Amino acid sequence: MSENYMIDVDNVTIRFNMATQKVDNLKEYFVRLVTRQLMFQEFLALQDVNLKVKKGEAWGLIGVNGSGKSTLLKAISGIMKPYKGSIAVHGNIAPLIELGAGFDMNLTARENIYLNGAVLGHSKKEMQQHFDDIVDFAEIRQFLDSPIKNYSSGMKARLGFSVATMVKPDILIVDEVLSVGDYKFRKKCQQRMETMLSGGTTLLFVSHNIDQVKELCTHALWLDKGHVVMSGEVNPVCDAYMAMDEVKK
Repeated sequence: MSENYMIDVDNVTIRFNMATQKVDNLKEYFVRLVTRQLMFQEFLALQDVNLKVKKGEAWGLIGVNGSGKSTLLKAISGIMKPYKGSIAVHGNIAPLIELGAGFDMNLTARENIYLNGAVLGHSKKEMQQHFDDIVDFAEIRQFLDSPIKNYSSGMKARLGFSVATMVKPDILIVDEVLSVGDYKFRKKCQQRMETMLSGGTTLLFVSHNIDQVKELCTHALWLDKGHVVMSGEVNPVCDAYMAMDEVKK
């Protein structure tokens, strides 16, 4: 991989096998699987996708639901392995891909701050140093000793974002999790991301809010059914996507 790229996705294909038969219980599933009676249909979530991201760039991933955006982010984060192609990443990643990922729902927010920090590779000492800032940014101090399972989706998103961005990562990945927050907090998160970008952090951002993508990102990748439709500077890609959306309507 060229040293110029923080992320280099090279001709990546990701394949899933979907069972084509209805199986009513787990026992029947394993019996059919072991006796090779279970039939699968191949599904390609991504096909020959290329993406090269330089340090400090902000890329918006756009497309309708099911186009492969989240799958690509999971592959870049190391959660999924490509069926074909390769992915190389330079630097540490803070992924905000799924609401509540890295949290134990039965633990309190206080406990989860340290747990989530450890998942992201931060020491207990680092988390202690940033603890108050994390709590204040997430606006959850009065609920600090309540279990996460009692939190609203917006509160979980606030806490996850606060932990992930308090210690500046090389690469920040945000997948639609901020859509559950209120307008005031979304603006606060956007301001923090803008500050991080000005400090050299690289961003991958998934949102159905095209205006927000244009405002925050420098580049965009348009995916449709696992294929790259268009890639490049953010305004031409987003404009083409919106024009296609209007035609479909």
